[in-house]
Amino acid sequence: MMRSFGLKIGFFLAAFLCMTIIMLLPSPEPLQRAGEQIPLVWQAKATLALLIAAIILWITEVIPFSVTALLIMLLIPVFGIEPFKEVIRTGFGNPIIAFFIGVLILSSAFSRSGFGNRLSYLILFVTGSKTKMVILGFLIAGTLLSMWITDMAVAAILMPLGAALLRKTGVKPLESNFGKALMISCAWGPLFGGIATPAGCGPNPLAIGFLRELAKIDITFLQWMALGLPAALLMIPAGWLVLIFFFPPEIERIPFERPEIRHRLAEMGRLQVKERWTLVIFLLTIAGWLLTPCVASLTGGTIAMPMQAIALGGAVLLFFPGIEVLSWKEAQADVDWGGIVLICAGIAIGMAVYHTGAARWLSWVFLGPLVQLPGVVRVFVIVAGVSVLHLAFSSNTVTGTIIIPLLIALAADLHINPWLICAPAAFSSSLAFILVTETPTNVIPYSAGYFAIRDMARAGIAMTLAAALCVGFSIHVFGRLGGIYGM
Repeated sequence: MMRSFGLKIGFFLAAFLCMTIIMLLPSPEPLQRAGEQIPLVWQAKATLALLIAAIILWITEVIPFSVTALLIMLLIPVFGIEPFKEVIRTGFGNPIIAFFIGVLILSSAFSRSGFGNRLSYLILFVTGSKTKMVILGFLIAGTLLSMWITDMAVAAILMPLGAALLRKTGVKPLESNFGKALMISCAWGPLFGGIATPAGCGPNPLAIGFLRELAKIDITFLQWMALGLPAALLMIPAGWLVLIFFFPPEIERIPFERPEIRHRLAEMGRLQVKERWTLVIFLLTIAGWLLTPCVASLTGGTIAMPMQAIALGGAVLLFFPGIEVLSWKEAQADVDWGGIVLICAGIAIGMAVYHTGAARWLSWVFLGPLVQLPGVVRVFVIVAGVSVLHLAFSSNTVTGTIIIPLLIALAADLHINPWLICAPAAFSSSLAFILVTETPTNVIPYSAGYFAIRDMARAGIAMTLAAALCVGFSIHVFGRLGGIYGM
């Protein structure tokens, strides 16, 4: 007990010692790139120092991760990085918070209505009772769904299914390897599928827009899929092997065989009223996410509903008279408010990194020399480099916003096809495998309580390297087949 306390104090002090050292170090000479100076000003250096301290605290969990998030939001104005009002507006005022609340309430309905339990039996009926195959089944389901639905929504769908299965299996949170692997698969599957199509996640259309505006290149839906889909499919077996290696299930089979599962499904009978309403509202919400861009395009933008509003609208429908899938007290108990605080802080620190110029300085330091490497090696290091930068930005969209324009400019200077170096960066902008805090897609399964931040971090480092190989192989092979690979 005393040793554990001592370690916590040690990590806590180490975080602030690192922060202090970075702040006291003299600022480096400005980078010289394409005749332009890129300095690391005091606010940028202070932001990097605070970020490193936060990452140490998040990984070691010496204080609750949501408390670390609140501490970050307090220290940003203390160091003169941004005013406190701006920190709160940037964090709590971001529309993604409404989306996160909406999907968590929908997740609560999924679980409490019993519909999630029914679907978990259906998945088990397909995958069988072997724990390794159940993990693979969740990875496949997450990948296929997130090709068309935002990865956060898919994680919100899978998390209650996995949690219900683990409760029925009787495994203990934080102690079960099977529980850790299954819950992490609820995040990784959606992250895999998110790169397969332009509709998979936010950075995808952002990258296409930058290429059209800055490089005058139009990337079609099929051109994106030609590189993204093979990479996503390759990640499924890679991710499965990583999870099995780091978290070998302590049980070979879950206590459900196919005949028993068939019997239990028969016992459930037809869909109950709350299950039907849950299914209808989920389908309406998914349809809204899929169809709104088409409707907005057809109407010239006069009819448009952001995905955050659709998620919140679906959540609100659950409480309407005559529907009433769950009560507010039930929803309030199920929503991970600490996770919401974490997202707010992640956005605030990510935007501070961006606004102070620290993000641009880091991008040139990490990515500038990389694009001059040979083709397949270049792809690998770009994915690895962007993954490292993703740790700092805490946002898929911010990561893409910062990195893609820089790579387009570098491609022009070096006479390289911009799509060939932007594609791996665009893909890896949403591949956040290491830190729970990198994306809400990770926070949703983490909120179930079956794995620790350090569990995802150690498996995520291996998955990041595996993803770099998958993306590199896809771009090198399928890019060449498509006639767009070249030096």
